[in-house]
Amino acid sequence: MEIEVILSFFVVAILLTLAPGPDILFVIAQSVSQGKWAGIATALGLCTGLLVHISAATLGVSAVMYQSALVFAIVKYAGAAYLLYLAWQAFREQDEGLAFGRQTPMAYASLYKKGIVMNVLNPKVSLFFLALLPQFVDETAGHVPGQMLLLGAIFLVQALVVFTLVSIGAEKLRQWLSAHTAITKRIHWLKGAIFALIGIQIAVSERS
Repeated sequence: MEIEVILSFFVVAILLTLAPGPDILFVIAQSVSQGKWAGIATALGLCTGLLVHISAATLGVSAVMYQSALVFAIVKYAGAAYLLYLAWQAFREQDEGLAFGRQTPMAYASLYKKGIVMNVLNPKVSLFFLALLPQFVDETAGHVPGQMLLLGAIFLVQALVVFTLVSIGAEKLRQWLSAHTAITKRIHWLKGAIFALIGIQIAVSERS
């Protein structure tokens, strides 16, 4: 695979990762409400979930899922339901503002797991890789699965870096919000609204 192709894919991957979507909004919501390390833990979970989608696209599982309307619908609505459940949890949290200094390793582990579940239960991600990776594969070079795995690994690494930087940036917003108690007391409602909107977006989305 030529270096020019890899660099082109790298640029496209960064732009797509930065585009507003469920994953980056999920990271921002956790970073603002619980701190940058919460956002990073969530990002690690999301990127672990990407391993499933990258493998599925490489092995052709995504194509099978795309062809089965029933399987696609089950995964899609399961993902939407999970996000709506997270929104319900956020709405039920007490108006205690931002939880400075109260995170524990168990809390980070929970966020990591949430990131995995959210990403795996979003079938659009698998279809995204199924559509994107082949565009940068050179069939004449052979080893097509290997090329797709390489591109998938590049996407995963850049996504983790971008999400980490976004988490750090969201920490700055969190610090600003800490000085405005009227807003911080309602931060869980904002997080819940974001989760609900993402869940609804997944539920109403169609295969493309």
